[in-house]
Amino acid sequence: MVTLLAALLGFLVVLSVGLALAGGGSSQARTLKRAQSIAGIETRDSRRKPAISAQDQRRRQVLKSLRDHDRQQKKATLTVAAKMQQAGLSDNVKGFWIISGIVGASVFVVMILLRQQPLIALGLGFGAGFGLPRWILGIMAGRRTKAFTAAFPDAMDIVVRGIKSGLPVHDSLRVIGQETAEPLAGEFRRLTESVGMGADIDSALEKMYERMPTPEVRFFAIVLAIQQKTGGNLAEALGNLSTVIRSRKLLAEKVKALSGEAVASAWIIGSLPPAVVLLIGSIAPAYMGPMFTDNRGHVMLMAGGFWMSLGIFTMRKMINFKI
Repeated sequence: MVTLLAALLGFLVVLSVGLALAGGGSSQARTLKRAQSIAGIETRDSRRKPAISAQDQRRRQVLKSLRDHDRQQKKATLTVAAKMQQAGLSDNVKGFWIISGIVGASVFVVMILLRQQPLIALGLGFGAGFGLPRWILGIMAGRRTKAFTAAFPDAMDIVVRGIKSGLPVHDSLRVIGQETAEPLAGEFRRLTESVGMGADIDSALEKMYERMPTPEVRFFAIVLAIQQKTGGNLAEALGNLSTVIRSRKLLAEKVKALSGEAVASAWIIGSLPPAVVLLIGSIAPAYMGPMFTDNRGHVMLMAGGFWMSLGIFTMRKMINFKI
């Protein structure tokens, strides 16, 4: 009897375990199938690309065209002819390269007369002929652009006062060319002359931006273009533009004041090694002589010049804040 009850109990235990395993397996299988179906749906949904509306496509095309246009304009403003226009010089590129060649040849001849090696004289002549005139031209263009930017808010105020007093925009621009100082007067005279010759204001401002590639000129062109297309109070818009430009100038001056210590440190660190070389060369020429006469010294000078140039370039990037 006991044996029969034990066998029956064992059969029930085995049956319950089997049902449990079978039910768990079917539930697990159903869960797995459900997860796979959900994953499949999510995968298919994730593979579906969202539909792009025509407005989004047009917006992307406009942004792409604007980026390409800005990239082309930046390349155009880096040429020698553009730099000469920014410096207020005539765009005689051939004469510029002739002067550069004369400078390079003069430096080469001077180095040969000082009994330097021909390779060193050639390198110095090439560097002086190719880099020195462009560097001077860049300084002249930067100074003229800086003076133009400093006086530009006053020009906007003149236009605002002229419009409020009833003058047309063209006459207000002509007043700027007659009453202000250079380089602001010359650029606005060219602008009014172009408009007077029949060119539209947009193309005249594009030419002005090529001569003076500053954000202020771009803002001015955008404000005039929007006002021509949509209308509105031009005096108020230009007044707001003048306020924004003055705020940018104040922010730039604040950044310059806060970064003055870093700029001074960079100048000191960059000028210290050449100053030490000149000082030791003047005090003990025999000590520094092998650096300029021995080939190993030439290699050391070249390596030192390379690393110094790299360090100065890095420091310039770190302290050059753009607003």
